[in-house]
Amino acid sequence: MRDRSTPPADPTVVSRRRVVGLGAAALAALGVGATASCSSDSGSGGAGGRVEPSANRTEPTTYVAEANRKVRETLPFSDTADFANADRGFLRALEPGVIKDAQGRTVWDVNAYGFLRGECPDSVNPSLWRQSQLNTRQGLYEVAPGIYQLRGLDLSVMTVIEGATGIVIIDPLISKETAAAGLALYRAQRGAERPVVAVVYSHSHIDHFGGAHGVTTADEVAAGRCAVIAPAGFMEEAVAENVYAGTAMTRRATYMYGAALPKEARGTVGSGLGQTTSLGDKGLIPPTVSIERTGQTETVDGIEMVFQLTPGTEAPAEMNIHLPALRALCIAENASHTMHNVLTLRGALVRDARVWARYLTETINLYGRRVDVCFGQHHWPTWGTDEIVKHLTAQRDMYSYLHDQTLRMLNQGYVGSEIAERIELPPALEKTWSTRGYYGSVSHNVKAIYQRYMGWFDGNPAHLWEHPPVEGAKRHVEAMGGADAALRVAQKAYDDGDFRWASQVANYVIFADDRNETAKRLQASTFEQLAYGTENATWRNFYLMGAYELRHGKIQPSAAAATPSLTAALTVPQLFDSVALRIDGRKAWDVVAVADWRITDGSGEMYRTELRNGVFTHFPTAGYEGLPAAGTTVEVTKPALVQLLGGKDPADLVKSGQLTITGDSAPLAALRTVTDKPDPSFSIVTP
Repeated sequence: MRDRSTPPADPTVVSRRRVVGLGAAALAALGVGATASCSSDSGSGGAGGRVEPSANRTEPTTYVAEANRKVRETLPFSDTADFANADRGFLRALEPGVIKDAQGRTVWDVNAYGFLRGECPDSVNPSLWRQSQLNTRQGLYEVAPGIYQLRGLDLSVMTVIEGATGIVIIDPLISKETAAAGLALYRAQRGAERPVVAVVYSHSHIDHFGGAHGVTTADEVAAGRCAVIAPAGFMEEAVAENVYAGTAMTRRATYMYGAALPKEARGTVGSGLGQTTSLGDKGLIPPTVSIERTGQTETVDGIEMVFQLTPGTEAPAEMNIHLPALRALCIAENASHTMHNVLTLRGALVRDARVWARYLTETINLYGRRVDVCFGQHHWPTWGTDEIVKHLTAQRDMYSYLHDQTLRMLNQGYVGSEIAERIELPPALEKTWSTRGYYGSVSHNVKAIYQRYMGWFDGNPAHLWEHPPVEGAKRHVEAMGGADAALRVAQKAYDDGDFRWASQVANYVIFADDRNETAKRLQASTFEQLAYGTENATWRNFYLMGAYELRHGKIQPSAAAATPSLTAALTVPQLFDSVALRIDGRKAWDVVAVADWRITDGSGEMYRTELRNGVFTHFPTAGYEGLPAAGTTVEVTKPALVQLLGGKDPADLVKSGQLTITGDSAPLAALRTVTDKPDPSFSIVTP
């Protein structure tokens, strides 16, 4: 019979659990370390443009201060190799460290993190402070002869490889403006005569392709002067990630990256993987070369690149790149200087930790012992064959351990939340800086692995049909004796340093009555204490953003989920897919609307769309004989289709000659009446 209690731990861990109200595994994930410094509580605003003064936030409690002090005693802060590696090869910085768009709006400001040069305060986990100090290194770096990186100019890193006459760029950051600034910095140091002859997308996340228009143009690609290379499945996965669930992901990303938080010691100090996301124009130039298999070799401008496909790892479409002549390996985002996410807090498909570990084994065996430098598209490189193998092995073992131990306990009957409390990394990994939980965490990664195999249901019938949050909260509060009694319970938990329980109880009161300002203030303070103690940067940002919105109300996301330039890259079927996801099923129950759509500026392909039973179905008509007549035919250019499906009045497009409707126009009118709009600022910490 399994013991569902948290297992015994050493006194230090038990003490930490009591102090900050966290289980052993959560503490390992939240952290308890670091060197370095912070003297000022002043800073500039976050992406949301609003700054909450420090006076509106609570001071760190003695519980959190003590927990953070123990971090300094527990982790190997005397090991400064990462600082040496992060500074190695430095050539020049971006001066000033601010990038603006054409309208003069700041889209990137690394100078705002200058406070990290001070001593670490009690309001930040020392281990996270250390990581943020490393991530704020910025400028142009020489990785090896012919290989350069632009770091600290966005969440991700842009790599430049010099060929015979031109340059190949790997991962042009998030925004056109930051990518262009990075390229300009490289050219200022190395000369402007080398054209961009290829852009490589290592994988399908927007921080690795969104700035493509900052380093090349669609015309250059169409003319064959610049190749765009990406892994198989790139376009489908890039769309699925950024468009299908884009509104919800964007809203939650405001929490994950601390969009409204000031950059200061009681605000955001980064995101662990990098500092934050840039706010410029995002786009996508579709690939011209697809990498279909491991071992596929492409030579561009004399640069031989051997690719390893790694689908289902950090991204559904991802690849590593071996540069044999340069004895270098680009590890994409499959190995970095943090524990990564098996399931990111902003939302995504659950990644496969087992496959991730197996591909890293393949990487080690194929390339690890044949290279002198390994660089990723985040953080700083690793030099020396032995150190590279050691680094990749630690990353591999971390994902494999989390996967295997979760499955072992899962098969003993433990549920995800229980496993997350019980599991601890082996000491060798626990003391390795690159496997610390700055971005992913032991806690939420274990729950993600459980979810991948078992889903949301833990098998207990009591959890099969629970009340939804508001109705459940009302019953919890009533059972506690009302809101005042419940808040007394929450306040006592807060005073005792049991912030997890304080947060849970205060949340019941807020969801039972979102007008209860006392509960909101207590919850905001509780979130801040949890933030001050966590090693995980995205947990910190989530907690502080929750506190911010409880005090000031919801913020509006600073960027759309899918920008026009990204939407324009969708295929016609993907555009129709995006419509299907916005049909209000109840409104459309009794609507029947059938139409044929001819795309006039492509190959003239025809698509049939059918709306019935609340479902929007589409398919190309080629190859189907005997289809019943649609009654409506729409002839439209693809750009006009994008506008039409985005809500533009069909009459305007008809006037401009981009749209022609033959037959009954009722299907288009019906479609408009049953298609809703996503809410980009839906509630998170309130009902």
